[in-house]
Amino acid sequence: MQSHDHTPGQNHQELAYLPVPFPKAPPKKPRFAALRAWWDTAWEENGVLYTMWEDVLSVPEAGFRHMAPWLRAVLMVAGVSFVVLMAKAAGEVVLEALHQLLTAVPKVQVGVDTSSGVFAVVDQPVRTYIAQHAAGLPVEGSTVYTLWLLTGIVALVLGYLSRNNGVRAMWTAHGAATVFMVWTATPDTSRPVAVALAVLAWTFLSAFAMRGLTLRRPAARPVEITVQPEIHVPVQPPAAPADQHNGCPFRD
Repeated sequence: MQSHDHTPGQNHQELAYLPVPFPKAPPKKPRFAALRAWWDTAWEENGVLYTMWEDVLSVPEAGFRHMAPWLRAVLMVAGVSFVVLMAKAAGEVVLEALHQLLTAVPKVQVGVDTSSGVFAVVDQPVRTYIAQHAAGLPVEGSTVYTLWLLTGIVALVLGYLSRNNGVRAMWTAHGAATVFMVWTATPDTSRPVAVALAVLAWTFLSAFAMRGLTLRRPAARPVEITVQPEIHVPVQPPAAPADQHNGCPFRD
């Protein structure tokens, strides 16, 4: 049978071995497409970021009390964090200054005659008592003596300024401890005079530390009763309308 293919030297069966083209891969989505879509949606009207930005812009008019709750919470957390950081920094400075003060204190001699005058009547027995009873403590006796002085000064100043009962109690305990140390460390022959001078000095300073303290109970204020006479006039009922027919029994 004669073939209908007019191409010279070409076999019809070779068409089955031609290469088959592969399907094209789908185009890849650009990176961060979902993030970009969310970003565009969030900045649309009534979106999340759009609403938050509107809350921020309305702060000057709304004030702290009426601002958005989430913004108020952020400001409160930031404020508390700032206060904590400042308190920590201030505490480190105070502790460093106190450490330098206490490390320099041991140069002060304790238990010897380092004071003179009337102040020595109270000061020297206190130094002697602290030197005798601070031997087994992990701090130096001079440090204890400095803390004793600081406690008295702080209680005196704060008691005069604040009139706080807790500060007054601290001042009272400091005075009682001082009198006890003077009584214990003073020789028997001069003990009464030393204790008397210590009590007089503490009483004189107590006039400043316990300023405003009174043992009298505050007088009760009389209750003010205000009498305001009022006259209540009852509301009169409205008068009945007059009859249009002047009492005529016949009506239209």
